[in-house]
Amino acid sequence: MSGWNRSSRGARLGGRNSSSQPERTSTTRTVRLGRVQPQAPGHRTIFCNDREANIPVRFPGNSISTTKYNFFTFLPKGLFEQFRRVANLYFLTISILSTTPISPVHPVTNVVPLSLVLFVSLVKEAFEDWKRFQNDMTINNASVDVLQDQKWESIPWKKLQVGDIVRIKQNGYFPADLLFLAGTNPDGVCYIETANLDGETNLKIRKALEKTWDYSSPEKASEFKGEVQCEQPNNSLYTFTGNLIIDKQTLPLSPNQLLLRGCSLRNTEYIVATVIFTGHETKVMMNAMNVPSKRSTLERKLDKLILALFAFLFMLCLIGAIGSGVFINDKYYYLGLRGKKNAGSSYSSFDPNNRFLMIKFIQSTQYINNDLRMYHVESNTPALARTSNLNEELGQVEYIFSDKTGTLTRNLMEFFKCSIGGEVYGTGITEIERGIAERNGIKLDEGYNSGNAAHEKGFNFDDPKLMRGGWRNEPNPDLCKEFFRCLAICHTVLPEGDESPEKITYQAASPDESALVIAAKNFGFFFYRRTPTTIYVRESHTEKLGKVQDVSYEILNVLEFNSTRKRQSVVCRYTDGRLVLYCKGADNVIYERLADGQGDLKKVSREHLEFFGSAGLRTLCLAYRDLSPDTYESWNEKFIQAKSSLRDREKKLDEVAELIEKDLILIGCTAIEDKLQEGVPNCIETLSRAGIKIWVLTGDKMETAINIAYACNLINNEMKQFIISSETDLIREVEDRGDQVEIARVIREEVKKQLKRCLEEAQHYLYSVSHPKLALVIDGKCLMYALDPILRVTLLNLSLNCNSVVCCRVSPLQKAQVTSMVKKGAKKITLSIGDGANDVSMIQAAHVGVGISGQEGMQAVMASDFAIAQFRFLTDLLLVHGRWSYIRLCKVITYFFYKNLTFTLTQFWFTFQTGFSGQRFYDDWFQSLYNVIFTALPVIIVGLFDKDVSAALSKKYPELYKEGIRNAFFKWRVVAVWGFFSVYQSLIFYYFVTSSSDRAQNSSGKMFGLWDVSTMAFTCVVVTVNFRLIMMCNSITRWHYISVGGSIAAWFIFIFIYCIIDQKKNLYYVIYVLMSTFYFYFTLLLVPVFALFGDFVYQGIQRWFFPFDYQIIQEVHRHEPEGRSREDLLEIGNQLTPAEARSFAVAQLPREGSKHTGFAFDSPGYESFFASQLGVHAPQKAWDVARRASMKRTPKKK
Repeated sequence: MSGWNRSSRGARLGGRNSSSQPERTSTTRTVRLGRVQPQAPGHRTIFCNDREANIPVRFPGNSISTTKYNFFTFLPKGLFEQFRRVANLYFLTISILSTTPISPVHPVTNVVPLSLVLFVSLVKEAFEDWKRFQNDMTINNASVDVLQDQKWESIPWKKLQVGDIVRIKQNGYFPADLLFLAGTNPDGVCYIETANLDGETNLKIRKALEKTWDYSSPEKASEFKGEVQCEQPNNSLYTFTGNLIIDKQTLPLSPNQLLLRGCSLRNTEYIVATVIFTGHETKVMMNAMNVPSKRSTLERKLDKLILALFAFLFMLCLIGAIGSGVFINDKYYYLGLRGKKNAGSSYSSFDPNNRFLMIKFIQSTQYINNDLRMYHVESNTPALARTSNLNEELGQVEYIFSDKTGTLTRNLMEFFKCSIGGEVYGTGITEIERGIAERNGIKLDEGYNSGNAAHEKGFNFDDPKLMRGGWRNEPNPDLCKEFFRCLAICHTVLPEGDESPEKITYQAASPDESALVIAAKNFGFFFYRRTPTTIYVRESHTEKLGKVQDVSYEILNVLEFNSTRKRQSVVCRYTDGRLVLYCKGADNVIYERLADGQGDLKKVSREHLEFFGSAGLRTLCLAYRDLSPDTYESWNEKFIQAKSSLRDREKKLDEVAELIEKDLILIGCTAIEDKLQEGVPNCIETLSRAGIKIWVLTGDKMETAINIAYACNLINNEMKQFIISSETDLIREVEDRGDQVEIARVIREEVKKQLKRCLEEAQHYLYSVSHPKLALVIDGKCLMYALDPILRVTLLNLSLNCNSVVCCRVSPLQKAQVTSMVKKGAKKITLSIGDGANDVSMIQAAHVGVGISGQEGMQAVMASDFAIAQFRFLTDLLLVHGRWSYIRLCKVITYFFYKNLTFTLTQFWFTFQTGFSGQRFYDDWFQSLYNVIFTALPVIIVGLFDKDVSAALSKKYPELYKEGIRNAFFKWRVVAVWGFFSVYQSLIFYYFVTSSSDRAQNSSGKMFGLWDVSTMAFTCVVVTVNFRLIMMCNSITRWHYISVGGSIAAWFIFIFIYCIIDQKKNLYYVIYVLMSTFYFYFTLLLVPVFALFGDFVYQGIQRWFFPFDYQIIQEVHRHEPEGRSREDLLEIGNQLTPAEARSFAVAQLPREGSKHTGFAFDSPGYESFFASQLGVHAPQKAWDVARRASMKRTPKKK
């Protein structure tokens, strides 16, 4: 990136005069967490429409790459990622040892499985990165029009350079960060949609400098030779400073002229702009993070277990080595013990790679993709698991970080209620009111829900007192008329389409504005046309009931809304010459500017505002003021001067607006409902009961975020709220002085003081008797300083004590930093969910990233680990699939540990009777096939299909999820219990078999030898560990019986064949000799019973006296049938039309590439089942027959 030196050099080589300032050397600065990324010293100079002048500066190209690897780094980086896993390192060590002369096993036994694991893992990594590469190529090769030789030429995005002049057509995307020069709309404005960036579908207005309005044609644009001096590339989406030098005139630039990469052009035929930042220097890319390599917490804990096993094996080897040194003596030379192979690798049955192959297979079997409960009918979007190795992580999430717009809300505003002249209108009941009533046990009459009387999108109002001219009969009809005209006139909305109420559409800068104009239309004041100076409204019932007339209003001035003013005003002239100022804004801002003598109306309206706010509605106050011509003319002169100012223009405009926005007459207030996504409040309440804390991180202003938090049940009036805001009188006063150093110092001190105060209060409340729930609300400016290393610990402690946290006006990078703070500082498992490009960093920073797919852009989905269509589907994703995956994998890991330790210890006990000579107890093939064939299939069945409770019960009792948060099933205590029973069973296997065989004889009267005893012991081990698996299952199907029986049968089939073809003659006919004796059958019956007796007693005591939560639920619902009816399977059945249900049933469910649903085969074969139920012909498939054969038939309900 160019620094001061390059900018200056570029200016000189370009043949232009640069500002005479001393050259500086670019220095490296440390980027601290929580700070806006520091810029390089100085500024960058860009020569517009002059590529040669920009060449010496070497600006980066516009090609982007989001891949994790490239051609040269794939192999070394990929292998590094694989050998970060302790299991792979362990097995690499074993493989190396197996190549030495002292190894009793062949190297192929270890090298081949390790190579296979590495190969499969690298192929998977390559495939996932290839998909990222294809997505990058699609973006880089998109075309854009660039000015070349006075005409527009189409080139790929990747060939775009800084300083190029580009043309963007309507609905096109901006290929880089652009400086807006000219467009087809009057007054040099254009409308952009940032849905790809932040999920918001409402339009934003950008305005070009008046000096550049004429450069819209290629001929004129080719004459443009401006010079841009601006800030260095940074990650702040909401700021931009710079100057445009044109015709020896310096014009200030602001974010109003900046068009960010990824946004799209709307409602404008085309615009002309110049490129400022390209490629990875664009603001959206500087907010992105490198593709992380995610590993589940369970996998990292498994590494610790493997290290513990490695230490245990080392201890066994050490004991064997010491014993060998003590026992072997020269006087026993005739035994030939000298030079005997060491037993160090005899314990390599601890095969972590075999374990990882099983785990990878279990993880890769995706049930999430086929779950009907997470299928969204409206958008035809199923859930998607994009990362297979994080399924179990979904079962341990403690903190959820959520975006607001497009994630919690639909970004759909609806006019819901209003207050005019002290009278409340509107009979609807909001989702919050309904939720409060349900919690209080109050049943509301559905007839009062205005949702049943909704008229159109954006208008959910029903009150006959105002509709269809009914307002004429109200006590204050004149005030009603002013209310409706204020709605129809005071805005910046653009109408599109036919000038009829049914076909017209509105393009607005915010969905609130659109809802207010739609409300005016439904009240009879139809805004249908706009010119730069006039608004046309079709008014009904103003003169007399039923009369309609077209009225034009001349718009003289527009005082635009911004976050500082919190209001918008329009000065208009009626056809009769009347001058009126209409103003709408936040209640506190409007109330400060009201004329005297309105005490009663102000008091009543304040009560109405509080009532609307408690119902979760967004409120605005409306007011007006009649102006005299002299007053207006005097003020307008000052307004024109301020608008023409080149320095501090915004500040001067605000000061001039204060002169006229006073002595207002209050009309009333509006209440708009920000429609939540379906089921969001219930989902959040369920997740809260599950012990999950939800934080909302949004770029919206504080008032909006708090309203949504109320609507989502995140915050309520019973909570103690801590609000840390930069909108204080002290901070505003310092900001007005403009000293940046002083501003930073004051805000830092103020944030430090507020954090300390809030933490003290929070700790006081936690130890109080009432112990209220706590909520924290903080804005982005304060958060920037709160994330400083000095204050971060205080912020973290305060946040962890709160039940809900809302962060407002935060940048994408700050979202990621907050997520990392909890992830690394609190060591908690985190999940981030969002739908826009501004959520990508947050999604990648969390342990688990979830993207919302559907209406908006797909950047969040492409960066996510899981994709769902609606926020409410988190309930199924976490409480059902996440919890099941966690429990299943815990069982698989602990069972692997148990069965390998049991097998290995029998070999260890044998060394005490062989003088630690390294003699093997089992044949090599026994050890090689133990994990591969004889005990493999049953554990896979458990890992795929075991479930403790049904999906419905998992959601009915969300508290069950807390066991995963506490990691109740994979603690060292759990491992120790399994280890204890491994020792107990191995002792029984070895000593019971060897002791009982001392006097045993075969049919020829000969005593049993080593291979007879070891074969008997191995048979007992195989039978016992397979039956032990059945004991640990919560749900048992025929597949469990088949897998266990098949594994035992596989052992007998193998030993029958092996005993005949054994070339070493060690095991020749051993099994036939054993099975010809009574001893074999007696031992095979008695040893497993004695071995499993301890487990049986322990499980009984644990279940009766120390039960897990799920075991209690099992007992409560033990008499309920486990089969699922078709209505239960299609939980979305009421939302599906018959055609949709048939289509989904046949198209979504298994085809030739069949995958099971993950519900432990508790439903019949799908395709033919739905076909028979829904009247669709679908031929029988083999897996349908197999599935139905595995089903337990449940009696039909009478």
